Amino acid sequence: MAKQEIKTDAAPAAMGPYSQGVKSGDFVFVAGQLGIDPATGSIVDGGIAEQGAQVLENVKAILAAAGASMNDVVKSTVHVADLSQFGEFNAVYETFFDEPRPVRTTVASGLVGEFLVEVDVTAYIG
Repeated sequence: MAKQEIKTDAAPAAMGPYSQGVKSGDFVFVAGQLGIDPATGSIVDGGIAEQGAQVLENVKAILAAAGASMNDVVKSTVHVADLSQFGEFNAVYETFFDEPRPVRTTVASGLVGEFLVEVDVTAYIG
């Protein structure tokens, strides 16, 4: 099965040797997104709620470039720097997904620098 790179200026460019997203068959895989404003290339101001909203907007933009939406997401992985802030992020997260929401794995991670949250997703568009 061939894979197609998904690339959009509406989300931050990949910061290494990876793609923003890849479409393969009926699936779209979005690389881990951070709270970076694609217009400025800078981390958004605020805490985990503000970064989380930007992260999910970045995910949404990459999905859109692949012809998918947040409602097509079947699996997400959330990395948070501090699990005590998860409730704040979760309040933002739930506004981005309709029922039935995707399955999710959440882990505490040693994120680089000032990043508080990172999210990657898998969407099914078959």
